[in-house]
Amino acid sequence: MEGCVEFKWKTLGDGRRAELCFTNLWMEMLTVIHMMAALALTEANSLMIPRACSDSSNSVRVVSSDCRRDAVDLLLKASGYLEFCIREILTRFPPDIKCKLPDDMQESVLQTLSIQALGQGTEIQLGLAVDSKKATLSVKRRLACEQVIYFSQAYQCLSGCEVVSHGCAKKLLRFIYWKFLEAKAAAYYYHGLVIDKGNEPACHVSAVCCFLAAAELLAESKKACFSFCLAPPVTRAPPMWGVMKHLSQKIPEVAFRKSQTYGYLLEEEEKAMRCLPELPDFQLSLRPEEFELPEIEAGSSEGNQTHLLSEHLEDYSDNHDDEDDDDELDH
Repeated sequence: MEGCVEFKWKTLGDGRRAELCFTNLWMEMLTVIHMMAALALTEANSLMIPRACSDSSNSVRVVSSDCRRDAVDLLLKASGYLEFCIREILTRFPPDIKCKLPDDMQESVLQTLSIQALGQGTEIQLGLAVDSKKATLSVKRRLACEQVIYFSQAYQCLSGCEVVSHGCAKKLLRFIYWKFLEAKAAAYYYHGLVIDKGNEPACHVSAVCCFLAAAELLAESKKACFSFCLAPPVTRAPPMWGVMKHLSQKIPEVAFRKSQTYGYLLEEEEKAMRCLPELPDFQLSLRPEEFELPEIEAGSSEGNQTHLLSEHLEDYSDNHDDEDDDDELDH
């Protein structure tokens, strides 16, 4: 079918409307798999909408653990679709076609969305760990630190892209920066809790430094959230949810309490306040789910299918033109 059929797309966004025409079959493949990724992300979002709990008499709206696990699976699947687009499809495009691709299909944007999906999957896993009595502080710290790495990678990937200067890509960059600050606040909070288990005064001082840093990052993340909301298209500020709903209360409380408890140590160790402990570096756990195209049936006739598709598109084009002519006569 390569070069036999002209595929047409109409892109809508940022108040602009454009029509793209290609005879490259891989462009059709790109749009389909890109849509599959978008549908997986949409379904993951729908699973994270709180629903009334049937076991509760006061109609508390919650997101069940099963829904959260299913959402993580969908995020991994979406990431796999996007990675396939980058690895197997974009590499087949000549430069003249690549430069004409819509902004949301540029390689850097696809890569950013893939990494972002992994970061948000890790955030959901951290929420599950917080709700679990079996999860240790070390596990929570690791998940928070991994989340920082994912969003840092996503930010670096998108910030150097030309499309970030306008439209939805600019808003996406602000979203990722907001999530990065939230993740870093969580990472320093749990890192501080782990360090505070030590018996040495230096451990308590380092822990307080982590808690204070977490509180500052949390405040910065709220500003970043408003910056994201005000970027066009303007959106409402989302309510706190998941692990950040829990940490938005715990971080300021713990930072205040620990700084009061170990205030005398902070006065003695003034140099310690200037040296914020580094976050530990962990190997990333989540990986995109592998995706491969299904096998072509041996009995299919490629030439016949191409001929039928060409006839179908020609008939559609003729009928569409006739309808336009009729509309003009009516007017």
